[in-house]
Amino acid sequence: MNDARPSKADMPVVILCGGQGTRLREETEYRPKPMVEIGGMPILWHIMKIYGHFGFRRFILCLGYKGWVIKQYFLRFHEMMQDFTVSMDGSPPEFHNTTGVENWRITCAETGAETGTGGRLWRVQDYIDTDTFFFTYGDAVGDVDIDKLLAYHYEKGCAATVTGVHPTSRYGEMHVADGRATEFNEKPTVAEGLVSGGFFVFQREVFEYLNDDPPLLLEMEPLQHLAQDNQLAVYPHEDYWHPMDTYRDYLYLNEAWKSGEVPWKTW
Repeated sequence: MNDARPSKADMPVVILCGGQGTRLREETEYRPKPMVEIGGMPILWHIMKIYGHFGFRRFILCLGYKGWVIKQYFLRFHEMMQDFTVSMDGSPPEFHNTTGVENWRITCAETGAETGTGGRLWRVQDYIDTDTFFFTYGDAVGDVDIDKLLAYHYEKGCAATVTGVHPTSRYGEMHVADGRATEFNEKPTVAEGLVSGGFFVFQREVFEYLNDDPPLLLEMEPLQHLAQDNQLAVYPHEDYWHPMDTYRDYLYLNEAWKSGEVPWKTW
């Protein structure tokens, strides 16, 4: 691993924003999945706030399905969030408060409507100018300690680190002994074992495992080969993580926000 360590403010966070979200068609028919809202703000914004809380400010958004919706959102972000006065002579609006102001720099990159996850990452490599960078999906939130994740990545010295999480069970889960249930947990509960929760850290060497094939899926050959080469570290995250894959997830996350019990809200 290259010893050059960029500052957090300079380190890009690449976020996949191009999927169609077919299992959440109630919300994604007219907008991309990362724009589905929790508490009135897109889940993409929640993810960016998690990273922003730890001092990361550069974001590269890999656009695909209905990418213009995301472009328009950030182009009009200040107008949507702040009070302003507009003069009809064509001069710029005068903003009156700082509601929603962030110090983010956002690159919106068109990576193709049908491109796979690995293909999307390949297509934004020219915007990644540091040896270390972050990569995640635009459809899951968690109270991941990004500083500890980065330190763990450097400690392990691998080309890639993935955050391992316990998936939420979609069914009531039973602990059984001698043919009898000793414990019954109604959904959602945390299942045993780890799965990829996104929140990756990569070195630029990861591009040696990718290619320019548009359908390339990061989760197939690239991560499999990284694991075979002993270059994929796993950062275990034992606390909160939840995806937005289905309408049930949408309702669950919005109910959590409404209740004020918001484990991923670290900012």
